[in-house]
Amino acid sequence: MRLLAVVEYDGTEFAGFQVQARTRTVQGELERALHQITGEKIRVVGAGRTDRGVHALGMGVHFDTRGGQPPPVLQRALNAVLPSDLAIRALTPVADDFSARYSARRRTYRYTILNQPIRSPLARRYALCVPEPLDVAAMDAAARCLIGKRDFGAFGTPPRGENAVREVYRAEARRAGVTVWIDLEANAFLYRMVRRIVGTLLLVGKGVWGIAEFREVIDKRRRAGQAVPPQGLCLLAVEYDS
Repeated sequence: MRLLAVVEYDGTEFAGFQVQARTRTVQGELERALHQITGEKIRVVGAGRTDRGVHALGMGVHFDTRGGQPPPVLQRALNAVLPSDLAIRALTPVADDFSARYSARRRTYRYTILNQPIRSPLARRYALCVPEPLDVAAMDAAARCLIGKRDFGAFGTPPRGENAVREVYRAEARRAGVTVWIDLEANAFLYRMVRRIVGTLLLVGKGVWGIAEFREVIDKRRRAGQAVPPQGLCLLAVEYDS
């Protein structure tokens, strides 16, 4: 039986999603819990590979099991043994040819910025503090230039091969008090693409660049800004046809 799990985690204490030797990862903890509950050595496949410190609210993960436990029972058992910074929010049977990675149609990321002059110790795990005033309207206008299908190699590198073409469906920046959210939705993302886009949008928000300069980055006529730190980034959702 193949199952799709929707997984939430606080990435602070993880060295990323993908399993690594002698370090704590999301994939490693999921596989450990599955072995503890089912007695099987199960390999899980994620919709993506979030970096060290990046969080997720809705990471898609699939795995195969020979166990006969109904999904709700297996979900409760797994959550009982998983660490407190990792949980399975939903567990659903899927077709045998389903892939959490290749069947995904859209992925949505959010980067959170705390725009205030004094840092917040309570928010430091989940937001980047930017003390300078930000022109969020200018950032939003620049972000919308990303919408469409094109080569995004200026902002990241492909996880494999050389194809840097991606399609962005939604890109926006908005403010709620001192909090600024940057949301990006696309069919897929390059390595560090979101964090470099955010770093480049911050140059616009601080008035260092205008929208024209941001467009030059998209066209590879200007280098992108530095990638922002990982703690403000969260994978909100992965969408599938079903």
